[in-house]
Amino acid sequence: MSLSEELITMMQDNLEGVEHHVQIPPPAFDDMEGEIVKFDQEDSLLTVRFPILQKYLNPFGNMQGGMIAAAVDNAVGPLSMLMAPPNFTRNLEMKYKKAINLGLGHITVIAKFVQRKKRFLYFEATVLDNLGDKLATAKAVNWIIEKNK
Repeated sequence: MSLSEELITMMQDNLEGVEHHVQIPPPAFDDMEGEIVKFDQEDSLLTVRFPILQKYLNPFGNMQGGMIAAAVDNAVGPLSMLMAPPNFTRNLEMKYKKAINLGLGHITVIAKFVQRKKRFLYFEATVLDNLGDKLATAKAVNWIIEKNK
């Protein structure tokens, strides 16, 4: 079983008892051609690689900020499903450091689960190029879905 298949099974196990349909991986992850590279359960880290696609470029030839945020959300999302009951993104804050152009080929997002406080989950993420240079950082807060009573 591949790492992706193993993690999908873990996420589906965490969804046991959820009454509505949940598609794993979500269409947005597939559309962005995300590839799970590594999962470090002990340190609560998930590493995901995304190609920089022509269709995600802004008029200046750089990856559009919203697509970078989508890549981060597509790394934090799976990590959140591995670390906690079903939840969704409540807040995502991005800080862009360098332009991301087509010549880089791909970006790597390292998402980290920081802590849980009641129904809130806190995450941090770093977007890197293939040399390990920091391109963007993010903080996310997710909200655990309340179970049906």
